[in-house]
Amino acid sequence: MVSGYLIYKAIIVVIVFLVGLGIAAYSTYAERKVAAFLQDRLGPNKAGPYGLLQPIADGVKMFMKEEIIPDVSNKFLFILGPSIAMLTACMTGAVIPWSTPLVINGVSYPLQITDINIGILYVFGVVSIGVYGIMIGGWASNNKFSLLGALRASAQMISYEIAMGLSIIALVMLTGTISLQEIAAQQSGWHWNVFYQPLGFIIFITCAFAECNRTPFDLPECETELVGGYHTEYSSMKLGFYLFAEYINMFISAAIISTLYFGGYNMPLIGRFVTDPNILSILGLVFFFGKIFFFIFFFMWIRWTVPRFRYDQLMHLGWRIFIPLSILNIVLTGLGILVFNK
Repeated sequence: MVSGYLIYKAIIVVIVFLVGLGIAAYSTYAERKVAAFLQDRLGPNKAGPYGLLQPIADGVKMFMKEEIIPDVSNKFLFILGPSIAMLTACMTGAVIPWSTPLVINGVSYPLQITDINIGILYVFGVVSIGVYGIMIGGWASNNKFSLLGALRASAQMISYEIAMGLSIIALVMLTGTISLQEIAAQQSGWHWNVFYQPLGFIIFITCAFAECNRTPFDLPECETELVGGYHTEYSSMKLGFYLFAEYINMFISAAIISTLYFGGYNMPLIGRFVTDPNILSILGLVFFFGKIFFFIFFFMWIRWTVPRFRYDQLMHLGWRIFIPLSILNIVLTGLGILVFNK
């Protein structure tokens, strides 16, 4: 029984890992197609029908590129940096509840790698380790532009993690739990947290842009003044790991936003017409991924719409606007709980 449970968990881990890699790969294709649509261009259309094989061609190209490690770099840390970035990006998906459990022959199979009662803290802990991947890679390159990009990235991520954490405190006060499974389960019907925490949602999704180094917060890899930022000296799949980690982080951020604020796998009104738990589980999984794809599109839409901030504007927004707003949101949530829970 124990071995069967472990095999099932191993299968779920592999599936989540492969799905994450697949979505990250095709997010690069989607990014270029969305950019082309917004700029009245065609985008990739040569590799396969409608350019659908472009991510595979890009992956083969990355593998076939020459591996270059600068002589003046710290070779061990140079390899460790992108490895940490990729590892932490993949680890964050372990606590996300993808849907309700499947029931087969009376046995319940949860569509979640693990349900720990400190799910949000686990996500924040793993994300904070990801800062080391960028910082180590930039420092080990022994390149001034790489180091500046790494310093920008670490300062930016630490600054916006504070506001993001404070916005989550208000959500925890409202839900009374830090388990992602319980938070998702509480949002059945139309009881989505975004209706009760609109300010917290705005702060959280903006901080998610900064955490993923997405425009308008892409200062750590700003080519106009830093060449390529913290990954300037990287080539082949070491560079690919950094780029893949960014897209996996975007996918995971979209999943966490959907879970915390938009009901996760919950589907309003569907439960009235469908009673079979397995069909509900499959529909919930499809509905959840629909929300994820919407937020991935939103990330891409913003990239080609909003201009990049200056670095002083970025830090001013994080420290002088979002942190006070997060504290105000905590106070307002506390007052709301006192008034409406009497």
